[in-house]
Amino acid sequence: MASAWWPCLILALLSGLAASGFPRSPSRPLGKRSLPEGVVNGIEVYSTKISCKVTSRFAHNVVTTRAVNRADTAKEVSFDVELPKTAFITNFTLTIDGVTYPGNVKEKEVAKKQYEKAVSQGKTAGLVKASGRKLEKFTVSVNVAAGSKVTFELTYEELLKRHKGKYEMYLKVQPKQLVKHFEIEADIFEPQGISTLDAEASFITNDLLGSALTKSFSGRKGRVSFKPSMDQQRSCPTCTDSLLNGDFIITYDVNRESPANVQIVNGYFVHFFAPQGLPVVPKNVVFVIDVSGSMHGRKMEQTKDALLKILEDVKEDDYLNFILFSGDVTTWKDTLVQATPENIEEARTFVKNIDDQGMTNINDGLLRGISMLNKAREEHSVPERSTSIIIMLTDGDPNVGESRPEKIQENVRNAIGGKFPLYNLGFGNNLNYNFLESMALENHGLARRIYEDSDANLQLQGFYEEVANPLLTGVEVEYPENAIQDLTQSAYQHFYDGSEIVVAGRLLDEDMNNFKADVKGHGAINDLTFTEEVDMKEMEKALKEQDYIFGNYIERLWAYLTIEQLLEKRKNAHGEEKENLTAQALDLSLKYHFVTPLTSMVVTKPEDNEDQTAIADKPGEGGHGFFSGPLHGLPDQLPASSNALLLRGWGPPLHHPSPAERRRHLLQRR
Repeated sequence: MASAWWPCLILALLSGLAASGFPRSPSRPLGKRSLPEGVVNGIEVYSTKISCKVTSRFAHNVVTTRAVNRADTAKEVSFDVELPKTAFITNFTLTIDGVTYPGNVKEKEVAKKQYEKAVSQGKTAGLVKASGRKLEKFTVSVNVAAGSKVTFELTYEELLKRHKGKYEMYLKVQPKQLVKHFEIEADIFEPQGISTLDAEASFITNDLLGSALTKSFSGRKGRVSFKPSMDQQRSCPTCTDSLLNGDFIITYDVNRESPANVQIVNGYFVHFFAPQGLPVVPKNVVFVIDVSGSMHGRKMEQTKDALLKILEDVKEDDYLNFILFSGDVTTWKDTLVQATPENIEEARTFVKNIDDQGMTNINDGLLRGISMLNKAREEHSVPERSTSIIIMLTDGDPNVGESRPEKIQENVRNAIGGKFPLYNLGFGNNLNYNFLESMALENHGLARRIYEDSDANLQLQGFYEEVANPLLTGVEVEYPENAIQDLTQSAYQHFYDGSEIVVAGRLLDEDMNNFKADVKGHGAINDLTFTEEVDMKEMEKALKEQDYIFGNYIERLWAYLTIEQLLEKRKNAHGEEKENLTAQALDLSLKYHFVTPLTSMVVTKPEDNEDQTAIADKPGEGGHGFFSGPLHGLPDQLPASSNALLLRGWGPPLHHPSPAERRRHLLQRR
């Protein structure tokens, strides 16, 4: 799957640290003895800093929170961060009274044994809940003695993907209490030069906008800083709770004097490709829509609203059709039709009259749509220089006709034959998302979960906008023979307007003087070749901005992208191929200290002559991970909407589970 097709990559942080269970009252009394303002339940969070360094789209992020226990007794302190699902944690350290306890990335099976040993000793239990929209949650809790200080520091990295013409850093800000020193600092370095840079937040008032938020860019550098005073953080002039609760979003794009940009550092290269100003390739699109009984009500209305909006944006050169499936399959037209004004008006009437009924026959619905696209191409009833895509929306699992997921995948794979991509949209949580994702990936598309919320129609429209404007098809990226190795994906079915193709690799000869890259693709009018040549000495001069560059960023970018693509391939691999892909991804995860689905972060703090171990595991979409460490007041059930990546512990357990409870916990994990 092309990285440019991925949903918008985000930097998302929720940096909240407070004593567990503290009340949230705007006018909370300070108690019998006078404590400094900003102290909640004895805990003062005196510093929270979110530091983001972005170099050539690769983001290195550090979240640091410092607190002190002002109470007369030991208190539990919790540190929460929400980070993008696509990010990899690279480090976590805990510092108590000047002593630092680092995290180590280990193979998951090794960490799992430590976890199960802790369970058997009655020290631990765990739960990692299903994914949220874009984020997963990291939580760590620690007992802090009276008068003691604690520092939490979490580091993670990710490659920002271009989405609708911009790179976006999305920070979810929620410190939960007034913080003496609160700061968000983002430094961006782009060798191509920055063309736009903006920052906004849902909670920023005019006062904050004018004094606490600053943003600037010039040439290759950009900077955003948000540093509100304690008074500026108040939700009202006399309140003691914080108004910092919402989304903080930074967006930017780069200059594009040429369609491509190649950067080379320390024997590794990255090649960015995003041409502009090309005519849009006409598309032939079939919408395969689930109208089974489970779509009744709000889901059906939101789907119809989205389809009506999409019809407003369909171009007259496009061809389209609608296929509805429940127990049976029905079509709007027998063949694809051109999106003329008359046909669009007729399509609007058809969509308005869609009704829900019956079962879920995914197999026959998809095969009907694929057959229609194949037939249109074979009979030359669509333009020669057009491209086909199929978009399927369902809210459930197949339960009539062919209902075996593996057989449906085989049928769809054979019918498409690699000729065009399949995009699967899964509405809600009551479906086999792994099946939808696997089927989409093996047909050069992607899956997207549509969340049941008030904006579900906007989620559907937003996805269509990502694929609405193909500029190139059959894209192939070529480099000099015998000059590179360990290349990431270099062939893509489509390049969509507003996205970006990213290829990375290693040079066989680090002393070469020139480097050439060609990108070839089929455009709306003719075939195109884009050539980028790099003078290595000039490149070396341009990349000496050491204040902004972390030296091996291209190597880490290459490792990140390689692991990401290996993990995707692994989803549809079997036998020896799957073992090889797993081994490669695991080796890179361990070498570069990434917490991926194959590794876990282990943090150990000696406590009473005994190791207290906590383990953080990365969950997948709808999957479960684990954590270990003595639990302190963990709620019986996490919210269904949360994606909790939990790392808790280090202190005497409040409750030792009985053998029966431990057995029940292990059975639940299985």
